[in-house]
Amino acid sequence: MSSTSNWISQAAFLENLEAESIEMLSTLKPGLFEKGSVLFRPGEAPKGFVMVLSGRIGVYLTGKSGREIMLYEVNSGETCVQTTIGILGGQYYSGEAIAETDVVGVIVPLPMFSQLMADSSAFRFFVFRAFGNRLSEITHLLEQVAFVTIERRLCDTLIQRAQSDGVVPLTHQELSAIIGSAREVISRRLEILREQGLVELDRGKITIINRAGLARLLSI
Repeated sequence: MSSTSNWISQAAFLENLEAESIEMLSTLKPGLFEKGSVLFRPGEAPKGFVMVLSGRIGVYLTGKSGREIMLYEVNSGETCVQTTIGILGGQYYSGEAIAETDVVGVIVPLPMFSQLMADSSAFRFFVFRAFGNRLSEITHLLEQVAFVTIERRLCDTLIQRAQSDGVVPLTHQELSAIIGSAREVISRRLEILREQGLVELDRGKITIINRAGLARLLSI
């Protein structure tokens, strides 16, 4: 962001706010969170309401076994449901948030957040709409883990995450967290896809060489 005065005009998701709310938020300065930064950890209390202006944050849950699962991502124009729950319900974080790219965001201090929630119907609508959308995504994740095979989830993730050249810039560990399975299981499934001539495996990345073949596996 070039200045503190123009970030709201670039945040289309806030375009319906009242003039008083815009004036209040315009006093805040966007901050940069570099790739790899940890924004919060389990057991911490929210310090403010985060709105992402650019970049991507991954929110992960780690089990007692040490296995991770990605609960959701927070992209440009979105907020974090764990933060919303923490602020509204007085809860501590149960997950960990990591900046997967450089992230520019604004943190609304708790007193300002409370005032906006009390005085601005447009801000309340923004918060609760984002909250509802995120809960729908988490419900979808639970359905995927419970009812969709690992093979189909893997193929779908590879297709969704592939760049224009077919490269999926994810490690086996990162894939396992996104899909919600053990790294060893994902590695075995990837090896099967390689043997079928659908992907190539290199250190730190996977390359799709037969996208149509992967897509056909989604219909099985």
